[in-house]
Amino acid sequence: MRSIKFRTLAAFTAMAMLMLSGTGCGTSTVGKYDEEASSSGTEAQEETADSTTAEATTEQATEPASENKVVHVAAAGDNLIHYSVFKAAEAYAGPGERYDFGPIYENMRYIIESADLAILNQENIISESNPVRGADGGALLFNSPPEDADAVIDLGFDVFTMANNHLLDFGTDALTESINFWNKKAEENDLTVLGAYLNEEDANNIRIREVNGVKIAFLAYAEHLNGFSIPDDSPLRVVMNSEEDVIERQIKEAKSKADAVIVAAHWGVEDTDLVSEDRKELAKKMVNWGADVILGCHTHTAETMEWIPRDDGTKGFVYYSMGNFVCAQTDNFNLVGEIPEFDIVLDGATGETHLDNVSCSPSIVHYDDGNFSNLRIYPYSQYTPELAASHGIPYAVPRGNYPEFSWDIINDIIERNFPAEFRRLDR
Repeated sequence: MRSIKFRTLAAFTAMAMLMLSGTGCGTSTVGKYDEEASSSGTEAQEETADSTTAEATTEQATEPASENKVVHVAAAGDNLIHYSVFKAAEAYAGPGERYDFGPIYENMRYIIESADLAILNQENIISESNPVRGADGGALLFNSPPEDADAVIDLGFDVFTMANNHLLDFGTDALTESINFWNKKAEENDLTVLGAYLNEEDANNIRIREVNGVKIAFLAYAEHLNGFSIPDDSPLRVVMNSEEDVIERQIKEAKSKADAVIVAAHWGVEDTDLVSEDRKELAKKMVNWGADVILGCHTHTAETMEWIPRDDGTKGFVYYSMGNFVCAQTDNFNLVGEIPEFDIVLDGATGETHLDNVSCSPSIVHYDDGNFSNLRIYPYSQYTPELAASHGIPYAVPRGNYPEFSWDIINDIIERNFPAEFRRLDR
């Protein structure tokens, strides 16, 4: 560029000198030099313009395109702390400890920690002023010890969804205490907690978490509260699946504020892997309102998953039920859970968001004998036919309706509920 600019300046200087020298000569001479100088100047200007355009084009061609922003997400289903789960944690505890839940979850750590964002359905309240319960004595009432919260936080979970049917197991005061407990944990550990709220304003405060430059909004809804209800004079708020007007408004608001929207849906019929039509219809509505991923919970069984196309040609994804993350149940289908994984991709060129690498790997809850000894979770890739053959479920009390357990039974559950295109067995 420097040489081109120099030649242009020289051409204009020569033209000016010739015009001055030609004032005492014939007009034809002045005209000739004026014409040539003008032509030379025009050519130089064109050369400069062409070079500038070429330089700009080169700069545009070599300028790196905006890179995509990617968030790798992992999730898990019901963190269901039965009596025998916290008794196992009690047995693992060292001197001076009440419970140690770490060994129960430890085999899953590498999956949870490898995610940029990990989501867990916290099935039970944590109310320290009430006794620890895990459906013992036949009553389906749950209240987990705080040590379990510390364990799953240490495991690497960042987001905890609380909208479930056990929220009022110990009444509104216990639920308030549990919400405050988790809000404090959120402040101390940079967590996102949602699904049960202190009041209406809190419920309408859309939780948004920015990860790797991507803004992700979270919402959570429950189908019922086990026959209990929040009293009219209580400010507590849980948004129910039947409140479709509220769900639509919240999803659309979340979509306007974030790059992606993840919805936790507590729904369905327990102990079946059949997906009801009403859930399919609600899932379609949620996706069309703007949900990108739906994480289903509640049935305590692994259920199928699928893409849901939107009317505008884009699509979202639903895991109808992730089953149990941990439990001490005694039917074989309750012991195989789902660990969804997917990438949220924010396109650097278009600003649009899509999902990539959508998958699901199985997890297995194992205990050694009828006393639920040494209870822990395994990823499928670390489980073996020998472990399956030694499972304590056939001897557990109370006895389940489907106490048989084997490698073939596990694989049959996977075959029925993990579509081949999303199934990942090496994780």
